[in-house]
Amino acid sequence: MESFDVIIIGAGAAGMMCALTAGQRGRRVLLLEHLDQPGAKILISGGGRCNLTNLEVTPERFLSANPHFCKSALSRYTQRDFIAMVERYRIPYHEKTLGQLFCDGSAREIVDMLIAECGVGKVDLRSGHSVTAISRADRFRVETNKGGFVSPALVIATGGLSIPKMGATGFAYETARRFGVAIIEPRPGLVPLKTAGETLALCKSLTGVSADAIVSCDGTSFRENILFTHRGLSGPAILQISSYWREGASVSIDLLPEIDAESFLKDRKRNRPKAELKTILGEILPARLALAMAGSASDGAIANLPDRNLAAIAERLKRWRVQPAESEGWAKAEVTTGGIDTAALSSRTMEAREVPGLYFIGEAVDVTGWLGGYNFQWAWSSGWCAGDAI
Repeated sequence: MESFDVIIIGAGAAGMMCALTAGQRGRRVLLLEHLDQPGAKILISGGGRCNLTNLEVTPERFLSANPHFCKSALSRYTQRDFIAMVERYRIPYHEKTLGQLFCDGSAREIVDMLIAECGVGKVDLRSGHSVTAISRADRFRVETNKGGFVSPALVIATGGLSIPKMGATGFAYETARRFGVAIIEPRPGLVPLKTAGETLALCKSLTGVSADAIVSCDGTSFRENILFTHRGLSGPAILQISSYWREGASVSIDLLPEIDAESFLKDRKRNRPKAELKTILGEILPARLALAMAGSASDGAIANLPDRNLAAIAERLKRWRVQPAESEGWAKAEVTTGGIDTAALSSRTMEAREVPGLYFIGEAVDVTGWLGGYNFQWAWSSGWCAGDAI
């Protein structure tokens, strides 16, 4: 049975970063991937252009039961370190918005870079290897559909439950349970939200409409676009807040982030009394959304509306409360929130405190970043830390 210094299961972003780091330190590394090729989720990310990291990475932009856990890894392998690797390979990239960095060309360039770096470290990368059993006596023994391997160190980099069509499974959690490592309940993160009843009817009527908004829940707010869909609400601001939202809670939506809606409406009532409300709202909102928000008063002259009615309309525009029925679940979630309990891991090495030689990295761990390259940076940082420690 072949023996290695470390076996890494999962050749995604975190797994490849861990492998190339350990390999270039002289460790004999076996990297196993159950799909036919490494980096599958990297290839589809960012619309095929890979949102490779974010210029504004800070620990405060990550969710975890222990918000301090991510600080060590993010400070030891930073976004600047990964950007330096990208630049060394002369991969052109650009900032899109809010510090988000994308390849100018294809995400394939990032995967090829990681594979090349694994090659520098003489990593033994084997695709199409499905793990069938893991055991441990003096060393870890990993059985696959193509044979068994042993090693004193084992890294689980198999991700979470998001996007099952890309091969996501609960493998990391099953392995954690087998070795007595605690888990925080996994939940879909960065996911569209479904609505019901009158709100769903409104969303359906507005399908395809997008608007700049501030979306708030549980003391957290994001300002980006929202998108109405035939199932409810999506768009960057909704995806962001979904990681903080819980069933039964409502979200508050400000459709006019920089406008005092009540003052605006009263001003128009004074200065354009004959204008219809839908026309007035059409100055500051997409036409279909303006019509929907005007409601039954849409066709009447604004002069005919009492100030209390204008105040009620302004309240809805600034603090529209929506109670989602549920999220769209794992199939549409970009990431997994929850996962391996950080209390069970070393923040410096990602090693399980009670199981020497066992490491968990990347999305499998209870650290979830904001939308916009943060989760890739967590993969790079946590993978590097484990690779540096093995």
